[in-house]
Amino acid sequence: MMDEERLLERITVNPEIFGGKPIIRGRRLAVEHVLGMLAAGDTPETILEGYPWLEAADVQACLVYARRVVGSERYEPLLVESA
Repeated sequence: MMDEERLLERITVNPEIFGGKPIIRGRRLAVEHVLGMLAAGDTPETILEGYPWLEAADVQACLVYARRVVGSERYEPLLVESA
């Protein structure tokens, strides 16, 4: 199993592809798309079947990337006072 830093090397950003969204290994497959497929119930195996060039470590890298992004977010509730 690869460590997280090595996995994250698979996630790249290219301003010429999808407006600079994170993509997998410079290809035209956004991390967001893979996460959406997983959220919809697709298994990693199903995703790998649909994208023959994709590797299991790429799917894992998407999950690590998402965890890191969410882990650094801070939620500040907007308090609205009523009169």
